[in-house]
Amino acid sequence: MALVAFDLDDTLAPSKSPLPQPVADLLTALLQRVPVCVISGGQYGQFQQQLLARLDLTPELAERLHLMPTCGTQYYRWDGEGFGQVYAHTLTTDERDRALASLRRRAEELGLWESETWGDVLEDRGSQVTFSALGQQAPVDAKAAWDPTGERKERLRAAVAADLPDLEVRSGGSTSVDITRRGVDKATGMTALVDLAGVPLSDMVFVGDRLDVGGNDRPVADLGVRSQAVHGWEDTAMYLAEVLLPHLDARPAA
Repeated sequence: MALVAFDLDDTLAPSKSPLPQPVADLLTALLQRVPVCVISGGQYGQFQQQLLARLDLTPELAERLHLMPTCGTQYYRWDGEGFGQVYAHTLTTDERDRALASLRRRAEELGLWESETWGDVLEDRGSQVTFSALGQQAPVDAKAAWDPTGERKERLRAAVAADLPDLEVRSGGSTSVDITRRGVDKATGMTALVDLAGVPLSDMVFVGDRLDVGGNDRPVADLGVRSQAVHGWEDTAMYLAEVLLPHLDARPAA
């Protein structure tokens, strides 16, 4: 393998939370061996708080880190001083407004519009519109209890997708539904990495918690990229420590 890509929430860290120290240490060790991409539904600000603030990056390691917020619809890369935006597949004003209106209307019709929330339920992320049932800052335990089977999210996703056939509507994190331009998803981001990182898809590995049918990680697996399903950061730490790093260290010297 020549590049490892990760989802962020519920893969590298609990939802909207900083990387646990074991994951930060293991991710740093991985960066010393191969390039790493983090591709997640969150916006760049979340990457800064959850990921970058927890990594002790040298310029050499930062150059190996590829950041793809909002399901790969944006791309950030180290420019020598910081991480700068390289591209963004921004929604038009019409696309954004229709997405926001459909999410609210359908959530209210389905009884999924909560009156007590932690932060904004609807968020315009530029290249992605996101519905978070309990708000952006909801506690992890509250989010886990809201829809443990994913059935509530799927009903909302299906209803909104029927309203917006020209856009991509996918189940996101534990309480979220994400909307991007049609055909633009995590598979798009991973495909772009072939040129951006100079690594063929056959030499990539992807790690994520939503590889199930309808999950926002699934397009990567459908693309044919070797994928590892995890159920939380503890699984990811174990996979890094027991599989990925030993495998890389066992490679013959170049």
